[in-house]
Amino acid sequence: MTVWDDLVGQDRVAAQLAAAARGADAYVTAAGRGEEAALAGSAMTHAWLFTGPPGSGRSTAARAFAAALQCVSPDRALGGAPGCGFCDGCHTSLIGTHADVEVLRTDLLTIGVKETRELVRRAQLAPAGGRWQVIVLEDADRLTEGAGNVLLKAVEEPAPRTVWLLCAPSTEDVLPTIRSRCRHLALRTPPVAAVADVLVRRDGIEPDVALAAAQATQGHVGRARRLATDERARARRLAVLRLPERVGDVGGCLRAAQELVDAAAEDARQLAAELDEKEAEELRAALGAAEGKRLPRGTAGAMKDLEERQKRRATRTQRDALDLALTDLTAFYRDVLARQFGTGVALAGGETAAAVERVAASSRPERTLRRMEAVLECRRALDRNVAPLLAVEAMTMALR
Repeated sequence: MTVWDDLVGQDRVAAQLAAAARGADAYVTAAGRGEEAALAGSAMTHAWLFTGPPGSGRSTAARAFAAALQCVSPDRALGGAPGCGFCDGCHTSLIGTHADVEVLRTDLLTIGVKETRELVRRAQLAPAGGRWQVIVLEDADRLTEGAGNVLLKAVEEPAPRTVWLLCAPSTEDVLPTIRSRCRHLALRTPPVAAVADVLVRRDGIEPDVALAAAQATQGHVGRARRLATDERARARRLAVLRLPERVGDVGGCLRAAQELVDAAAEDARQLAAELDEKEAEELRAALGAAEGKRLPRGTAGAMKDLEERQKRRATRTQRDALDLALTDLTAFYRDVLARQFGTGVALAGGETAAAVERVAASSRPERTLRRMEAVLECRRALDRNVAPLLAVEAMTMALR
């Protein structure tokens, strides 16, 4: 098993990164011997931008590359490629405990100047293990304009052994000045068969369940795993896919909108409850508060900051849950459109095939396209911070 095994359906990208890791290893080895070393002309560079649709494995690719850069397997001296997956460098990088690999992801809507300055400060340090200082920024598309300007200087003039790995849905989500200084790797949506195979091989899921989950999520590895292992996730998705047949009148539209928003809020609460409680207990312990006692004088502000951060995270989590539901709804209407044009495209709905047939028979393609546009407009409204219930009610009325 190598670090590239979890990079599903991305053979071309894995080959490029493996070549870069070999170039990086040659550079470090030569420098360690006191020989003249240079990255110019090799496949390695100091800044990378990973782009691709949700579920394509952007962060997985970045983490695998970080592990390969830190690989200390003795097989490298015998011509083996870095990224064995078993040595201390690979293992600690993949589980998040390597001293020279910093990963920043956010549960909030944006990444601000303060967090970015801390990353830049970290990037100036020499690697503790003598190989590379690797900074993985999983949500580069969430950088504020000010944070992007802070990052630009560090990417433009990196420290000698610092590597920046930025992840974003597309190049348009990153400042032009930053992306022009990065080597771009575009990932694709993994094939359904490849996603099903990894669910069976790595997670021990039954082949038929894995295939159904992979087909339903159209190649999104993380969503497929959750759908295959979480009964509540399957129930929520099925409820969303029944919505098109519940919007026959105004009352049905409003009820469906309220239920969809409530389901997203409940999903967000379930995901956040355990994490919020754990964070609060850890902070209380760090501040020296005894169990059941008040916080020490002067520390209430820290707890208030945590509560505010958790509130912002809950907002993003609810929006993510709503966006996931809208993605499933778009896939439903795409299947309807495929049926109306008589194509043989595989259904993403699976268990809702009968509903797809009924909706396809009762409408025309141009109406289906208008409904898909209504779903997309709802997503755009949510991006503009429109109140979720208002945005979803407008959508369900348009679906009617």
